[in-house]
Amino acid sequence: MTAALSHTGRLLVATPVLTDPNFARAVVLLLDHDDQGALGVVLNRPTPVEVAAVLDGWADLTGQPAVVFQGGPVALDSALAIAVVPGEPGHGDPIGWRRVHGAIGLVDLEAPPEVLVGELGALRVFAGYSGWSPGQLEAEIAEGAWYVVDCEPGDVSSPEPERLWRSVLRRQRGPLAMLATYPDDPTLN
Repeated sequence: MTAALSHTGRLLVATPVLTDPNFARAVVLLLDHDDQGALGVVLNRPTPVEVAAVLDGWADLTGQPAVVFQGGPVALDSALAIAVVPGEPGHGDPIGWRRVHGAIGLVDLEAPPEVLVGELGALRVFAGYSGWSPGQLEAEIAEGAWYVVDCEPGDVSSPEPERLWRSVLRRQRGPLAMLATYPDDPTLN
């Protein structure tokens, strides 16, 4: 896959026809997309588990809601964190943070949280992730399961994750913006 076809750093927004319970109305941030497949995290699936209950020291760096999010159906027993670091790329990235795209990057949860205090603009912790084998995501996009749209840094730390699907669609141009009003259950219309 050429870099021009990579969707790394972009959002996958589930279309209304995607009914898989893992991804219905999901907004997925793609952290990696290449010839080997794709990996991302669902940004709008908060769990009731507080970050402080599972990761000592990281809760103070976490935005609201300060809970663990379900990043996807794969490896639910593992955690990963993403964070936004304000400023331009290349101006000395903080230790313990690896840039993925733009201002968004992965946080090394093995690093002492004190190292990143004052460096991170927003932090989210995810249990598990979403993954696609080579060609699988491209096939799902071609079948109409996903809209691929640009990510804004605020999407990572939306204080109202349950409204993210609608808000991402609403800011798109044309017909996609109208889908933000699509009912949760069209049979009740």
